[in-house]
Amino acid sequence: MTQETAGTEFRHQDLGRLMALMTGDEKHGPAATSTLDVLWVLYDRVLRVGPGTAEDPARDRFLLSKGHGPMAYYAVLAAKGFFPVDWLSGFGSYDSPLGHHPDRVLVPGVEIASGSLGHGLPLAVGSALGLRAQGLTDPAVWVLVGDAELDEGSNHEALAYAGAAGLERLHTVVVDNDSATHGWRGGIASRFEAAGWSAVTVDGRDHEALYAAFSAPHPGRPHAVVARVEKKA
Repeated sequence: MTQETAGTEFRHQDLGRLMALMTGDEKHGPAATSTLDVLWVLYDRVLRVGPGTAEDPARDRFLLSKGHGPMAYYAVLAAKGFFPVDWLSGFGSYDSPLGHHPDRVLVPGVEIASGSLGHGLPLAVGSALGLRAQGLTDPAVWVLVGDAELDEGSNHEALAYAGAAGLERLHTVVVDNDSATHGWRGGIASRFEAAGWSAVTVDGRDHEALYAAFSAPHPGRPHAVVARVEKKA
């Protein structure tokens, strides 16, 4: 662990500096920066998981489906002490655990290997079902997807099943930067509501609005938060 990691309490303002340590995947820079505020609010104020509880069965689970731009995810995990900040500067190199897609075997705190569009939400549904089957009713399951991932049919099968099954410990955050090929009348939230979810749309850069949406009660139903950010250039 670096001296900085051990002795520094990082803030949201520090994340830009941490992200700047990672170069070599600028193509996916917008995918990363679009998720930065959502990730920070989740890890700073919502998720019940940390470096010391990353293997605890009672922890909350966070699944990054939008894994093709993981730089913000890595910056937040480093800021929260899951791994040393020194790792960030090796991002994408041959001997670095921090690949261009996150690997659950190599990166502490990562729940799934991801980046292939459309499989994160189905995996989150399976995780929520598995916890329910084990009688673990306290852990929450969170999954972050991009709006373009909703072009994939696998997500719609998963969200339809989750609503019908009443998976109230399941939460989906859709980071919406107008990348989707297809849309829905009434917006993305309406698609989830039609399947029996609780859903809300908020400014994806407003931390208080995000926190309020993340912590809103939704008894008996899974919950979706659509976080609107600036349109992808």
